[in-house]
Amino acid sequence: MSTQITTAFVNQFSSNITMLSQQMGSLLREAVDVESVTGEKAFFDQVGAATAQVRTSRHGDTPLMETPHARRMVTMATYEYADLIDDPDKVRLLVDPTSSYARAAAMALGRSMDDIIIASATGSANTGKAGTTSTALPSGQKIVHGSAGLTKAKLLSAKKILDANSVDPSIQRYMVVSPDQMEDLLGINEVASADFNTVRALVQGDVDTYMGFKFITSNRLGTDGDGNRQVLAFAGDGIKLAIGKDITSRIDERADKSYSTQIYYCMDIGATRMEEDKVVEIACTE
Repeated sequence: MSTQITTAFVNQFSSNITMLSQQMGSLLREAVDVESVTGEKAFFDQVGAATAQVRTSRHGDTPLMETPHARRMVTMATYEYADLIDDPDKVRLLVDPTSSYARAAAMALGRSMDDIIIASATGSANTGKAGTTSTALPSGQKIVHGSAGLTKAKLLSAKKILDANSVDPSIQRYMVVSPDQMEDLLGINEVASADFNTVRALVQGDVDTYMGFKFITSNRLGTDGDGNRQVLAFAGDGIKLAIGKDITSRIDERADKSYSTQIYYCMDIGATRMEEDKVVEIACTE
């Protein structure tokens, strides 16, 4: 047997490019109020709750009320993603990676969209006629960690806060949690109860709603100053996503880069919390 036959051995390469584990685009876009806007800044006017007056005499003057008005401002920002593929790359890879690069770009922008939505929910909102007043989420809309994760008591407290604020129950309510909080839900000790069965089905993906909240599992939630996870509960119209330019792609040759193929994606968006009464922050120990 020839000892040199090993020089004829060949390697087999896959004809596909596998995408590594990652969040496939935005999870929260469908959960918030979306509006198309034009301009560097966008303003959203609001009308508050008014109070009727009791008539105390016949043929009296018509009472004139001050209808409360408010305004929120969103500052738009452009997000970009681009990468280059040289022609020799396509030869050496045995497969054209253009479509995989495009998918990676689109998913990256989707994740950025979620980051903006989450930051607007927990951060300060620009309010007032010119949007120059900074409004923070008040302490009454925050549930402290209590050295615990996501408990049944915290879920009930979040529901109670929204109900006490007269948030229209017909508006879909959402709760954004990390995988740790999903694990907490399975730890609820009513093992034989209907609650536990519902939570188990929730985690398995058979249902996605519990206690009036539609659950979304995300790994992009932030933490507070003490390192506790900031779980979000909100009514769908409590957060506004303003889109000046939706996710747009261009795949072109670049003459200035030896005619390499450029994958380019961009979007122009902004977000704001529209009403503090409709957003609850739940601090959870992990």
